[in-house]
Amino acid sequence: MQQVGGIAIPAENFPLDHSLTESNDIRCPDKATAEKMIALIEQTKKEGDTLGGVIAATIQNVPAGLGEPVFDKLHAQLGKAMLSINAVKGFEVGSGFAGVVLKGSQQNDRFIKDDKGEIKTATNHSGGIQGGISNGMDITFNVAFKPVSTLMMEQQTTDSSGNATTIVPGGRHDVCVLPRAVPIVEAMAALVILDFYLLQKAVQF
Repeated sequence: MQQVGGIAIPAENFPLDHSLTESNDIRCPDKATAEKMIALIEQTKKEGDTLGGVIAATIQNVPAGLGEPVFDKLHAQLGKAMLSINAVKGFEVGSGFAGVVLKGSQQNDRFIKDDKGEIKTATNHSGGIQGGISNGMDITFNVAFKPVSTLMMEQQTTDSSGNATTIVPGGRHDVCVLPRAVPIVEAMAALVILDFYLLQKAVQF
């Protein structure tokens, strides 16, 4: 998890050690940020309110060539899968919306040959997907979750006749769904990549 409410992992702390994701209840691989997130969630719970946030995902060791250039773009299918998850309202690949402030000469991922003689890109603004097809680099994307709609406080609304009324929800509801959503994002991403892998194998057979 990268962000809860207004608290996000500082840019200078990247790249992250993803093996630490399960080291705390909130599934944030940055310990200091995780503590701040937990404190914010606990305070928001006392207020009867809810929080949204962002899950940042990285898919490693994906072979180049998965996806299609038009109707089955890899990032389009990943977006479809992520936007199918409850409470998801946003999806971006690579530099995403931040890339709009860059010029093409800055945004383009230049191909180079590394020390092992392998072709890769010097940067990864495209998030490992170019032209709808994986390029062999890490696939990176962000998924934005809205705050839970059910609040533990009174809310103004209208009844079926249009008359103003007040609702007071009850029961058990999460303040923030993101900790539970991390494995869901991982599973959905795995299903999409596996589908494309099997499609490629079927075509090559």
